[in-house]
Amino acid sequence: MFTGIIKDIGIIKNIRSSGDGLEIEIRSEKICSDAKPDDSVAVNGVCLTITKTDGSFFTVQSVRESISRTNIGLLKKGDYVNLEPALRPSDRLGGHIVQGHIDGKGEVIRTVANKMGREFWISADPDVMKYIVAKGSVCLDGVSLTVAEKKPGSFRVAVIPHTEKNTTVREWNNSRNINIETDIIGRYIENFLKTDDSGLTIEKLTELGY
Repeated sequence: MFTGIIKDIGIIKNIRSSGDGLEIEIRSEKICSDAKPDDSVAVNGVCLTITKTDGSFFTVQSVRESISRTNIGLLKKGDYVNLEPALRPSDRLGGHIVQGHIDGKGEVIRTVANKMGREFWISADPDVMKYIVAKGSVCLDGVSLTVAEKKPGSFRVAVIPHTEKNTTVREWNNSRNINIETDIIGRYIENFLKTDDSGLTIEKLTELGY
């Protein structure tokens, strides 16, 4: 489990094919200072397992499913990635509940600068957009953000200067591919309503205060 609060920006040292997947070496002294093999780490929001550590570098492997669903397959040597180690029971939940399971990729279609940072419009497929809720949480490339506005086929998020400076958001521009993880609570509710035959409906949930 993660929170969407980025702990470091890593640099891709090397990427190699490994079977039908990829083996990725990432430089991050901060992550390596407290990491060991079998630990989980979110790389651009994708939950991966550390297989090796070597001083200031660690290695993860990505399987075909993750490569097809995320922007991991687009990474190249020298690229920057957002990193977050798995949440400890004693840690503060500063963002929101994040699994590191990407629902799909989005694309930055518009950026707007303002005095409080920047705003981004992100387009996404309908199967992702149905879980996007105005004022709700969304995780973009591992960064926990709030949906400021939703329109058919796209949504807007606002990023403060601190977040932009300390994540790869500083490199986001039009046409950039972004990993999207929607709020897990909405997905569980949808699945429950599809399989439940007790008469529970969205209207009933609203009546109960959910």
